[in-house]
Amino acid sequence: MAISKQKRQTVNDRARKRCEYCQAQRILIMDLEVEHVYPTSRGGNDDLENLCLACFGCNNSKSDFVTGVDPLTNEVNPLYNPRAQIWTDHFMWSADGLNVIGITSIGRATVIRLKLNREVAITAPEYWVQAGLHPPK
Repeated sequence: MAISKQKRQTVNDRARKRCEYCQAQRILIMDLEVEHVYPTSRGGNDDLENLCLACFGCNNSKSDFVTGVDPLTNEVNPLYNPRAQIWTDHFMWSADGLNVIGITSIGRATVIRLKLNREVAITAPEYWVQAGLHPPK
């Protein structure tokens, strides 16, 4: 079943038009997608509490995964849940504002699984940093 236009608008507004994983801003050349935190293929639903805004790269990398491996401990951890957790509790920005650093096991597993520091995710923010628009406050 398709997600209604009203739900899509609510998800966009709630996320302030940013990817809720890598924090990328919606710009003309990059659309953001409504993503299921807990995938429908695993029994997730279309309730607002299971929907978030994600860029194509994060959504594609996450796919239907719900866990990732913490590279520090090699343990399997749940991925970051933007509906139940606070981004700054699990991540921080590198000093130059370009890389997402996982500061918890959930954060580190999410950085790896979603490839939050993939080249395209770093290229656009370089310009945003220069313009004073990134990292988000």
